[in-house]
Amino acid sequence: MTAVTDYLPADWRDALLLGRIELPAGPTPVLVREGRVLDISRFAATSADAAARTDLSIAAGEDLGPLDEMAFEVSWDPASRGRTHLLSPVDLQCVKASGVTFAVSAVERVIEERARGDAHRANEIRAQLAERVGADLSAVRPGSAEALKLKDILIADGLWSQYLEVAIGKDAEIFTKAPVLSSVGWGDFVGVRADSAWNNPEPEVVILCAPDGRPVGATLGNDVNLRDVEGRSALLLGKAKDNNASAALGPFVRLFDDGFTMDDVRAAEISLEVRGEDGFVMTGSSSMSLISRDPLELIGQTVGAAHQYPDGFTLYLGTMFAPIQDRDAPGQGFTHHMGDRVRVASARLGVLENTVTTSEQAPPWTLGISGLMRNLAARGLLGVPA
Repeated sequence: MTAVTDYLPADWRDALLLGRIELPAGPTPVLVREGRVLDISRFAATSADAAARTDLSIAAGEDLGPLDEMAFEVSWDPASRGRTHLLSPVDLQCVKASGVTFAVSAVERVIEERARGDAHRANEIRAQLAERVGADLSAVRPGSAEALKLKDILIADGLWSQYLEVAIGKDAEIFTKAPVLSSVGWGDFVGVRADSAWNNPEPEVVILCAPDGRPVGATLGNDVNLRDVEGRSALLLGKAKDNNASAALGPFVRLFDDGFTMDDVRAAEISLEVRGEDGFVMTGSSSMSLISRDPLELIGQTVGAAHQYPDGFTLYLGTMFAPIQDRDAPGQGFTHHMGDRVRVASARLGVLENTVTTSEQAPPWTLGISGLMRNLAARGLLGVPA
């Protein structure tokens, strides 16, 4: 039996966790408090309603039992079919994402490309750029005077790109990763398009925000990406990023409290492991301490006078991980095979695990907003105060 508690942080019994499960009546927001699962649908009919509340820590709900005694369905175990389905922890929230948020990683790619694989030459280029900018490149803050000077130097040297614009310019890259209700959760399949020959996972921390932009918690995310599609043109970003089962979140949102704060997000180490049915193993990591834009700045560039989110939103914070390990042939780098098991992990958030399939073969996305509203109406939940 797969126990979801094996995928939670060591202190999960002390954590306040927000999630969603599929009950016979329909999708249901749940709160895990002191190790027990509470159906809070009579308190907040949706995850979006729950995240908007400021009194969630004292929410009343129907006790469904201890979390460690619940068995959940997982994509990698056909025998688990029919068990309780742990859904993505968000529903009506818009799923947003930020990209190229680790400027040092983006600049390093430019340096490596110019050095053509010569490590000594890369060190020379790095030192020359730092001398001309007058600052350590890893300490350059996006939009700062040093960043603008670096931009001018790179343009003069013919090294500027649209990715560097959002890496060190004043404006962050903020885009819509997935439609409302389309994200998948822990234990689900994640999908890559069948016509993609070069794709990869992107392990990230994801912040859940209330309608006013207030960050209420964090979870793990896999921002599945089609590198061959985006590589042809940045204008194909939507096709590269938004496909069936391409946005994974979970297992739960860990809500901020005295024991878990934004500083824990800032200090998080995110690890990635991909295990293929062919015996291939790839590991990697991403350190949030190296992010160039603070999570609060990224939230501020997402919501405000220019754009509102009345049902709240989630925000993928980006990753510095870029897979370069060859898989099928020398020089071809990494790409997914069907059946890959992908684990995104962090000590305070747990483990998000999924199995790779094609977007065409993944369970189709069928429950939209109108369907959810009909379900809530039939259950007498639309009158639940937000």
